[in-house]
Amino acid sequence: MAKQIQAIRGMNDCLPEQTPVWQMVEATLRRVVSSYGYSEIRMPVVEMTHLFQRAIGEVTDVVEKEMYTFNDRNGDSLTLRPEGTAGCVRACIEHGLVYNQERRLWYVGPMFRHERPQKGRYRQFHQFGVEVFGLTGPDIDAELIMLTARLWRELGIEQFTTLQLNTLGSSAERAAYRDALVAFLEQHKESLDEECQRRMYTNPLRVLDTKNPQVQEILTQAPVLSDYFGEETKAHFDGLKALLDAAGIAYQVNERLVRGLDYYNYTVFEWVTDSLGAQGTICGGGRYDGLVEQLGGHATPAIGFAMGLERLTLMLETLEKIRNIPAVADVYICMAGEGTLTAGLLLAEKLRNERPELRVMTHCGGGNFKKQMKRADKVEARIALILGESEVADNKVTVKFLRDQVEQQTVDVTALLPILDKLGE
Repeated sequence: MAKQIQAIRGMNDCLPEQTPVWQMVEATLRRVVSSYGYSEIRMPVVEMTHLFQRAIGEVTDVVEKEMYTFNDRNGDSLTLRPEGTAGCVRACIEHGLVYNQERRLWYVGPMFRHERPQKGRYRQFHQFGVEVFGLTGPDIDAELIMLTARLWRELGIEQFTTLQLNTLGSSAERAAYRDALVAFLEQHKESLDEECQRRMYTNPLRVLDTKNPQVQEILTQAPVLSDYFGEETKAHFDGLKALLDAAGIAYQVNERLVRGLDYYNYTVFEWVTDSLGAQGTICGGGRYDGLVEQLGGHATPAIGFAMGLERLTLMLETLEKIRNIPAVADVYICMAGEGTLTAGLLLAEKLRNERPELRVMTHCGGGNFKKQMKRADKVEARIALILGESEVADNKVTVKFLRDQVEQQTVDVTALLPILDKLGE
């Protein structure tokens, strides 16, 4: 016997029993962003490697350690996308979508990072993301946060989420702070762990995000980024906070919130939860006004966010918030006897034509009525339609209710639709 082939570690199948949860979540996400007037964009899964090197930063963990990169047959270096923003910006520049224009876009799909797999975090994972181009004020920052808050309400998890908020200021302000932070960290270099020592020169703001308690204690004496802000940065952040206050959205200002990628400036935010243990961030985003120009486009203000769907579905399951998951079928057609197979298949097509919202499943493979009824029950159909030779001869069908206390009845096929219409009541 040949050796069984298994999925790559950290790249998981989504089985039929699991997909209804994903469909429910994705339908909610699509409905909410559409209600705000956002349009979908779909980008390739594979991009040129230097796109991510330029966008994310060559000294980030993502580029240095986590990307799936390979040379194709032409010798070009290609990478499976580790996140969505860079590809979205590339597509907008290439197709002229953002030059002197406003765009509000969303996307959903698989991303890839070679990390150590753990619950809620995998090597192939799925992100839902939103990107907005061409707007500079705190009003669009507030709208994105309001949008995410609405998502949590729609999914029933609002009370289990907390918004953390910060501003990183302009690139010049951040550069001045970076120099001061490096100087401070150099004074405490011997007390830093290996990871923080490495980041101290390559990406020092990420040291602020450390989970090491000893380093966190040292950082209580570190320079504060807000001390380097000018009036424009302060006005933008104050404007955002005022809008969130007016909308009744609670937040915590977290001055150590820096996000993991190089391209952020001004507003950054994360939605966190204590329902998932250590993996507490369920959504993160912020403003990246310099990225379009950095990737070869005209200077364009931009802001976006992304959320991991594996982590979000895990949270919904943990909190037992999965609801309204539809059964596989509404109607199951059972057939036995000469001429019933053709009649059953044609009846199913007739119902699909006249009531396309109904999910009609026909029994295939033969078997007695008892076996077929078990199958109807397994797929959680609400009604079984039974066709025997006598029903076919008389142009009738027997209707058996599987979930409601309604007496079984045999009716003309022409009288069937009014009965089925009551399923939606």
